[in-house]
Order: sequence, then C-alpha cells, then structure tokens
Amino acid sequence: MKRSLIYIVLLMTACHTANHEKEQEFLTLFETSEGKETPEYEEVIAYYMKLAGAFPDIAIQTMGTTDSGYPLHMVTYNPERNFNLNRVRENKRIILILNGIHPGESDGIDATMMLLRDYATGKLTPPENTVITAIPVYNIGGALNRNSHTRANQNGPREYGFRGNAQNYDLNRDFIKSDTRNTRAFAGIFHLVKPDVFIDNHVSNGADYQYTLTHLFTQHNKLGGELGKYLHQEMMPQLEQALADKDWHITPYVNVFNRVPETGFSQFVDHPRYSTGYTTLWNTLGMMVETHMLKPYPKRVEGTYQLLREMVNITEKDHRKIKKLRQEAFEHYAAADTYPVQWTIDSTKVSALQFRGYEADTVISRVTGLPRLKYDRNRPFVKPVSYNDYFKPAREVTVPEAYVIPGPWWRIVELLQANRVELRPLLRDTLMEVQSYRIESFRTQTSAYEGHYPHYNTEVSSRTVKRQFYKGDYIARTDQPALRYLLETLEPEATDSFFNWNFFDAILQQKEHFSPYVFEDIALELLDNSPELKAEFEALKAGDPDFSGDWYKQLEWIYRQSPYYEMAHMQYPVYRLLH
Repeated sequence: MKRSLIYIVLLMTACHTANHEKEQEFLTLFETSEGKETPEYEEVIAYYMKLAGAFPDIAIQTMGTTDSGYPLHMVTYNPERNFNLNRVRENKRIILILNGIHPGESDGIDATMMLLRDYATGKLTPPENTVITAIPVYNIGGALNRNSHTRANQNGPREYGFRGNAQNYDLNRDFIKSDTRNTRAFAGIFHLVKPDVFIDNHVSNGADYQYTLTHLFTQHNKLGGELGKYLHQEMMPQLEQALADKDWHITPYVNVFNRVPETGFSQFVDHPRYSTGYTTLWNTLGMMVETHMLKPYPKRVEGTYQLLREMVNITEKDHRKIKKLRQEAFEHYAAADTYPVQWTIDSTKVSALQFRGYEADTVISRVTGLPRLKYDRNRPFVKPVSYNDYFKPAREVTVPEAYVIPGPWWRIVELLQANRVELRPLLRDTLMEVQSYRIESFRTQTSAYEGHYPHYNTEVSSRTVKRQFYKGDYIARTDQPALRYLLETLEPEATDSFFNWNFFDAILQQKEHFSPYVFEDIALELLDNSPELKAEFEALKAGDPDFSGDWYKQLEWIYRQSPYYEMAHMQYPVYRLLH
C-alpha cells in the first residue's frame, strides 16, 4: 500500500512537471513581454499551429479568404477530440469567440491564446459539455497595418493594428450588408459552428470610470421571449457575480460620450450591422466584451481572460437550459404572426446601477480656452445611476408565408445564399397574387458611412396585386431557421434592411420622363376621359397654392396617375406571399 501511494505521488508530480514544462513552452508574447506587447498576425497563427501540433484536443482550420488576401482561421478546442461540429452540437453547447475585429483592440487576441492553452495543458479543468471555437484574428488587413499611435487614448500595448480593414471598412458595421470578403467568410464559419454563445472582444472609448471590464450583451427584449429573459435575468447576473467574487467588478457598456455617466444612460442597441445583432437573428446568446482603454494593458487582458473563463463555466453549468431555450426560440418565431423591425426605449422601465465612477469637473481648457470635462481619479464614488435597458417594438410587420425575389436581383440572392437561406427557384413562369410594397418616403444620410449613404425613416404603402414571375425567380419561405434574417433584411422599414443599405437604389431613379409641350394634349385627354381623375386634380389645385401655381407639378401629377408612368419607379422589387 505504501509503495502504491509513493507511485501515485511520483506519477502526479511527473504529470505536474510535464504540464508546467508545456506551459512554459507555450508562453505567449504578451506573457514574455510582461504584458507590454501583442503578437503580429503571423505570430498568432504560428502559435495556434504549434498548439494544435502538440495537443490533439486543439484543431485549426482555414475558412475562406479576406479582403487582405489572407485566409480566415478557426481554432477549436474539444477535450474529446471530435471536431465534427454537426455531431458535437447534439450533446454539447458551442461557444464562438471573435477576436481582432478592431485589431487595435487586441485584448481578446492575447486572452484567447492563453485560455485555449490553459485548457489544453490541463491548467484549467476541461469542460465536459462545452466546445470552444475562436477566430484568432478577424480583421487581418487591419492587423497587418500595425502602428503605435492611431489609438490616441489607449494605454498599451506598444504596437497594435488599425481599425479599418484592407478596404478601410469597419467590420463591425458590415455583418448585414456584407461588403467585405471577411464578412462573407465569417458567415461561413458562423453557419458551420451554429454557436449557442457568441463573444466578440473589444476595447471601449468614452467616459472614465473605475471598471476595467464592461459587458455589452445583445439587447434582451430584441433577443426575445424566454431566451431573452434568461440572458437578462440569469446569464448576465451570473457573470457579474462570478467576476465580482474574484474582485473583477463589471458594469454594462457605458454608452455615453462627452458627458458624465452618472446623469444616466441607455443600453446600446445592437442592430444587425453589428456582430451580436447579426448573431441574434439565429437566437444566439451574444455579448461584446468592452475593456476600458485607459486601464493598463496587462489588467485589460487578464480581465478578458477571466470573463471568457466565466462564460465557459456558465455555459457548462446551463448547457441543458441553453439548448432548450434556443430551440423554443426558433419555435416561437416560427409560429409568430408579427415581427418587430424597429425598437425604441421603454421609458416605463428603468434599472439602477450601483455605478463605480469618478467625480468630474468642468474646467477651462489650456488648449482652447473653453470649458472641458476633466475626471478626477482621486475622487472615486459608488452611486445609483439610471440605466434604460428595456426596449419595446416601435414598428412591427406581419410575417408572410414567403418572399418572392426576382432573379435579376442577384446581389440579394447571393447574400441570402451566403447566409444559408433556403431558396426555391421557380421552374416555370407563374402568375401569383402577392403583396406589393411601394416606397412612399425615406431620408438619406448626407455623409458617407461604411461605403454607403444609408436611408432611414423609410415608409411604404402596400397593396395586393397579381404579378407575373418568371422561371429562375426565387421563393424564400419563412418557415426556416433564417426567418429573422429574412425579415430584418427584406422588410424595407427594418433599420438595417437591404433597402436602407442602398441595395435597391436603382428603383429610386425615374428612367423615363415626358416632354411638357407634347404631354399637354395627352394630359387634357386623360382628364376629359376620367371624371374621377379630373375631380381629384381640381381639388388639389383648389387646396394647394403651390400646386396650382406650378404648371410642371400639375403635369407631373397627371403623368404619375397615367399608364405612361413607369411601374418600376419606387416599386420595391421583393414581394410577399401571404397565402
């Protein structure tokens, strides 16, 4: 018996020594530089290649290309060494971690390298019910554009990447419009992984406060139903408490700029242009980590590491509940008659944060000679702060049975296909009764935004018509997992619809016109032949001085009521099947 105990002790000592040696062999640049540096893109990939070569529970794959020409990679950790994710998700929950979407915000890159290493070496207890996948560096073009000055307010590391990608897009505004190859490649990864939990690592700007960590969970009302309640009432409090127990206090993302947080603030609403807004469309529990850029880099990376670790623990503990709630969410939306496409703050519900901030003063700037805001870290406080984290639908639409997308709108078809929308092509020309939208009004941003001049405040009118569709046009039924994606992109009034992102701008330009001197005679004939039209015309002249005093407006009005006016102008080219 004594010899057996000695053998067990020696064996445990040998294993501990071997693991320690492995840990030393796989120290990251962040660790060897004492928290001052983050590795270059090639070094990150080389590290994961080495890790996968040494540990069979780590795998690395190339997954599509990016605007930089470099491939996107996905790293998977599964202690059971099964990397067939279709089989894995039958019994396990999957977490997807996204790093380096803004490569100057490199905290997650370093934290994830250490986290996966620590699981692989046994320093951390391997999860039994959770598999971790990660994109090591998403914005490769930005990561290759290293510098030490573009993040003027950030406290480390020495060098880092740039926010814009190889085409200067902000990738965290591109998820729904997919202008970049990066986003197309991400869609491939996301729909392969089908994550239960999604974490996007960032560093925040804005106000000053005591926290190193803030969280930006997807808006719980928008996620919806029991799944949204779980996120808000269970997952988020569990994370906050677990981190507080380790003396890592965390607060919701401080959504204020150029003013103090204690005046109150609202939750950030992540529309589908953002990563967590996009992943929500498939009922994924999403969050962004936002460390505070003024805190030292070592502390920010350590905080991100601890947060990721706790999210793994929560997913591990709640794996059955998460699977059940996500399945119920798909069933709920499949049975819904209406769907919200715009949201607004619900002012009847206000939460209170015990906020850890710093007192601030308004002083005279020595640069401009004008008042400026100045925080005083020698005057910390903890006080209640109003927080608006409840939202309600501002506009809803009825859910159609299907959408009909004419084949010539191939860019839309390609985006739907890239997001695994099931499309059925028409096999022959078909006359169908459909609901038709006409664009009645909209406003357009006057400054360029991520390669677009987006529309907003869009309003449509609708009517039921019989329309001829042709072989090769597409039917997209809504009884499929991509239901929410279809509604958010194809309903013109939705905040991040394809219409609002300018994909249908060709319909806004009138292609044919009239010559007034010729159309005068046609207009007279139209009025003489239609008493109803003439009565409406005379009423407009009598009630609107601007109209009655402008001969061209009068002719144009008659033209627009006539069969000579082109049907395509302002006619939204995607149609709804209600039955």
